[in-house]
Amino acid sequence: MKHIFEKGSNPDKPTFLVLHGTGGTETDLLPIARHIDREASILSVRGNVSENGMPRFFRRLSEGVFDMADLKERTAELYDFIDTAAKDYGFDRNNVIAIGYSNGANIAGNLLFSYQNSLKAAILHHPMVPNREADIPNLTDVPIFITAGTNDPICPAEESEELKELLEGAGAHVQLHWEHYGHQLTMPEVEAAKDWYDHL
Repeated sequence: MKHIFEKGSNPDKPTFLVLHGTGGTETDLLPIARHIDREASILSVRGNVSENGMPRFFRRLSEGVFDMADLKERTAELYDFIDTAAKDYGFDRNNVIAIGYSNGANIAGNLLFSYQNSLKAAILHHPMVPNREADIPNLTDVPIFITAGTNDPICPAEESEELKELLEGAGAHVQLHWEHYGHQLTMPEVEAAKDWYDHL
């Protein structure tokens, strides 16, 4: 998978798995990751799927309708890639925190829905429920920060609440932060994510 790895200055800090939204690239969210913790390592990945020339992490059939077979395959591909990258770059596979936006947040969510110990924690900006049929593994004490828009046209508020409930049902500690800027990723929610992260 096309990616950028930046080794952090503090080996005790986590590695951020950074996952862009539809049409983004592996450079889009680097400033956000650096803002949240400038000492952490960063593994920023570009999605392997192209939708009309726009990179994505998995296919969709229409707006908000996921190709579930492709989602499963691409999630496994990303999971294996993190394992390989940990060996190649020498970071702690058990100390990986996802930062994802929109489509990137959805595949990060599906990592949590699919694999136990896939992520130490996650910051999910405007995610949807990735798979309502999933048998979610034990996520006891996994901290997850979700940002959502009260007026998000792509991800209704009820969807954000449902995702929170599903993750909490698997044992995760979930904090849901609301903004009022639709599906946009805004600085106030990035600052809220940083504050949450600083108190982990």
